[in-house]
Amino acid sequence: MTQESHWQTAVPCDVMRGGTSKGLVFLRDDLPADREVRDAVLLAAMGSPDEREIDGLGGAHPLTSKVAVVSRSMRDDADVDYLFLQVWPDRPEVSDSQNCGNMLAAVGPFAIEHDLVAPEGDVTAVRIWMENTDTLATAYVETPDGTVRYDGDARIDGVPGSHAPIPLEFADTAGSSCGALLPTGSVVDEIEGLRVTCIDNGMPVVCLAAVDLGLTGAESPADIEAMPDVLSRIEAVRLAAGPLMNLGDVSHATVPKMSLLSPPAAGGAVSTRTLIPHRVHEAIGVLGAVSVATACLLPGSVASEVAVVPEDDGPVDVTVEHPTGFFTVSLTVDRSAAVPAVRRAALLRTARLLMRGDVMVPPSVWSGS
Repeated sequence: MTQESHWQTAVPCDVMRGGTSKGLVFLRDDLPADREVRDAVLLAAMGSPDEREIDGLGGAHPLTSKVAVVSRSMRDDADVDYLFLQVWPDRPEVSDSQNCGNMLAAVGPFAIEHDLVAPEGDVTAVRIWMENTDTLATAYVETPDGTVRYDGDARIDGVPGSHAPIPLEFADTAGSSCGALLPTGSVVDEIEGLRVTCIDNGMPVVCLAAVDLGLTGAESPADIEAMPDVLSRIEAVRLAAGPLMNLGDVSHATVPKMSLLSPPAAGGAVSTRTLIPHRVHEAIGVLGAVSVATACLLPGSVASEVAVVPEDDGPVDVTVEHPTGFFTVSLTVDRSAAVPAVRRAALLRTARLLMRGDVMVPPSVWSGS
């Protein structure tokens, strides 16, 4: 529970890296039940709005200004519930409109560390209900001697060093945000004069060919962020795609993500540059990668036109290239229908507990001043 100290309020939390993201992880009962007050607490904890987030624990970037809220689940098919919240460094906004598969990797270890799930043997399966999208994931956490192991030999691009592997499995994520794998009903649409594939297999994504925007696909995130004309055109497509994808007005939303695709450059299946939605991701989000990988398997999609993927039935590994390396998604695919159906998605992440303690929240948050 929270405790007042020196006119500030101490709120227990863990600082954790999950995949290629970093944020604060809270027990639900340690945060205010009122959403408006909760969001004010989280903004203060991160130091937002301020692009540097100098007066809080945020890392001055959307990827390092994230929050996971975890609680024991009342569902028979889940151990814990996980709510993801994006805190924006540059504006006073806390969004629950998307999921985050990177911070998901931290939820399993957190649940075990906080006695929400009892360790079982060398590897503990933690069933996680993802509240943002009403879908289920399972994280496999190494627990030798009944404790969470963080060190190991697993490496993921975008994170230095090696750590204990945390395999993640997803089931029935198609249409979790938009209502259908192809929310527009088409494999390809034309929006704002550009051919796109709108897809949702856990994360709403608009796939575009980089070449259609005058890009090679090899540009760095900084290069793309320095192209206002390109960014403006991409944002116009995003705003128009929102209603078509059953997301409504997305002018203040974090979805859909926009992924610029090009042929693979380093032996993968496809090369990506992904906007989240206004900054260019240094890598690619977990569920965004699942959606892009799925698009690569859809005949006639914008992704399939540039991707190099096997056409075998059963499990297919799709390696997605991104600015800092690779992300391999294993998909179990049923190709018996005209549109292939993804039955299961699995991938590898790592996580690490960085710090445990209290974040101090100023008294002005509670008084509303």
